[in-house]
Amino acid sequence: MPLPDLYGELAPWFHLLTSPEQEDYADEAALVMELLRRHVDGPLETMLELGSGGGNMASHLKRDLRLTLTDLSPSMLAQSRRLNPDAEHIEGDMRTVRLGRTFDAVLAHDAITYLTTEADLQAAFETAFVHLRPGGAAVFAPDHVKEAFELGSDHGGNDGPDGRGVRYLEWTTDPDPADTTYNVDFAMLLRDSDGTVRVRHDLHVLGIFSREVWLSRMRDVGFDAATLNDPWGRDIFVGTRPR
Repeated sequence: MPLPDLYGELAPWFHLLTSPEQEDYADEAALVMELLRRHVDGPLETMLELGSGGGNMASHLKRDLRLTLTDLSPSMLAQSRRLNPDAEHIEGDMRTVRLGRTFDAVLAHDAITYLTTEADLQAAFETAFVHLRPGGAAVFAPDHVKEAFELGSDHGGNDGPDGRGVRYLEWTTDPDPADTTYNVDFAMLLRDSDGTVRVRHDLHVLGIFSREVWLSRMRDVGFDAATLNDPWGRDIFVGTRPR
């Protein structure tokens, strides 16, 4: 799949756009651990993250788990290695990567939202399933499901110790509600350490599916599947691999 500029050329700016120290990452990591402790049958020591990006979630989960982090973008893996030097990093597509070993848990956080067809979604579920030991559990955390999708906008950004800084506007739209995609446009102001500022636009095309599609596709690959709402009102999907 083509990568947005944020995960390629602009990857060195990623942790200024969204800092791993933001409170919501710690809160979401705590929720992931709570769900895994509730659903994993047996030891909970190892995790495979699919689409680990810049490693923001991993920076909190590594306190409790031994992590193997995979991502399609070598530039994002480079950012994550700086943040999580003790974790294993592997370049790979969540739809096709095969490591030949299993884990107690699998996580696909918001990166799974970049899958825009049901076939791609099921392929990622297959990847998660084959990398789980019997009794293991997977957590999938898309940004939206069809039934609860809302148009909107957001903004933010951070400054770094080297004088660089980012401010962004994020605009969520759905040009065709009948299909399985929606758009997120980022307008970014990037300030270099010498004080010069440039403007970049970056389009992210994301996938959106109904709860039933999520659950049925998970069950198709063998998961016992369930959904719940997180404290922010988003749908979280949990799949366990039967013993």
